[in-house]
Amino acid sequence: MTSLPNIRFSSIDDQAHGVLVVLAGDEAKLAGAHDGFSELVAKAAKARKFKGKALSSLDILAPSGLEVDRLLVMGTKLSQEPVEEDWLKLGGTIAAATSGAEAITIDLALPGDKQVSPEEAATVAAGAMLRTYKFDLYKTKKKKDEDEDVSDTKQEIVIRVPDVAAAERAFEAERAIAEGTMLARDLVNEPANVLGPVEYAERAEALRSVGIEVEVLGQDELSDLKMNALLGVAQGSPRPPRLVIMRWNGAGSDEAPIAFVGKGVVFDTGGISIKPAGSMDEMKGDMGGSAAVVGLMHALGARKAKVNAVGIIGLVENSVDGNAQRPGDIVTAMSGTTIEVLNTDAEGRLVLADALWYCQDRFKPKFMVNLATLTGAIIVALGNHQAGLFSNNDELADRLFSAGKISGEKVWRLPLASEYDKMIEGKFADIKNIGGGRAAGSITAAQFLQRFVNDVPWAHLDIAGTAMGSPSNAYNQSWASGFGVRLLERLVRDHYEAR
Repeated sequence: MTSLPNIRFSSIDDQAHGVLVVLAGDEAKLAGAHDGFSELVAKAAKARKFKGKALSSLDILAPSGLEVDRLLVMGTKLSQEPVEEDWLKLGGTIAAATSGAEAITIDLALPGDKQVSPEEAATVAAGAMLRTYKFDLYKTKKKKDEDEDVSDTKQEIVIRVPDVAAAERAFEAERAIAEGTMLARDLVNEPANVLGPVEYAERAEALRSVGIEVEVLGQDELSDLKMNALLGVAQGSPRPPRLVIMRWNGAGSDEAPIAFVGKGVVFDTGGISIKPAGSMDEMKGDMGGSAAVVGLMHALGARKAKVNAVGIIGLVENSVDGNAQRPGDIVTAMSGTTIEVLNTDAEGRLVLADALWYCQDRFKPKFMVNLATLTGAIIVALGNHQAGLFSNNDELADRLFSAGKISGEKVWRLPLASEYDKMIEGKFADIKNIGGGRAAGSITAAQFLQRFVNDVPWAHLDIAGTAMGSPSNAYNQSWASGFGVRLLERLVRDHYEAR
């Protein structure tokens, strides 16, 4: 990962250096604090037809009367109440527009009577961090010239705010969430030859540094637990499976935890029902749900969230050899449910079946949310802009929907119903792992998972279209998005954290 900028906050009266960024509202109006150069901006805006539209910019080089190299005027969304994602986009757009500059000063004074809160200022900073992220670990570094030093100077971003201490406190939490998102991106971007189930479990164990308790179950323990659905997926690979349990006890009590479960198929060939060769390389990202859980647990631990939370990820490789699971095999899940495996490429739900059952049986959580790059059908339904949401609980579903609107990681609810349940009834076993052909593929996958949650409030997020390969935006230029970390952190913060 590339070097991230140094970000700090300062008083609104501090001297600006390098690039000065100021905010403009409608008709390029500046805050009163910038009356001294508003005439300069007005002239430049007229020449460039700059109207202050949200995220548009006006760049003035060597501005007359200012002791800075550049003046960058950013349009803002002031005509309606901004949400969290608007501030992320602002920070990301500023970072992109000032890329290469060593020193940037961002003045968050707003036109009119509006004030940027410490939390909003911190989110602008997080947006800049997230935009700067690049996964270039495996790119060899080239010196510009053998006799020329390659500069290691870090970019410094100074954000001027009215209350420096409050902004710094808010940024402690925002930094933790951004770090969790970038951790999830790192995990999804890693090649599968580097990140197998064993290596992935070791990465998760690093969460102990932020206070997370981590427990790793290997092949023998999973066999003892009779997790035959998960083990059936793993049996075609020489790389042994792992189940990782991460616990954060931040509520200061013994109350039941909230729980998050992630699909961690480190590479998915499709098994004997092998996938086409085209774009199969992207199946290194079939563990995007588990990456979101790991990133979320980092965020909760790093910001010392006042909540008890459990994260569980099932890690396997779905490969092909003489020992691989066959279409027509019948396995018995940990719950005792028998499953007819009609397609070995519908493997994620088998992993989640055992992980969900284990979670509800051992931890008795208040609710469970699972995340999985589960079906291509969800991309047909929703494209790459929203994740599919399925739930047995209206309150949990509504809270996830609201958290998505605020965070920008949007979800759309699809149905669960007995009519669809009939589509997964097995001919030779209790259920089968695919529905009836192409129809309702995402829904029948969710119906399958629902069999393993008992009466626990539960939601399934199908993130196949949003975890990887989704359209880039102002604060993400990476193939892996880290989708799910901000969404679930917002859910926890708004509804389940002790005040």
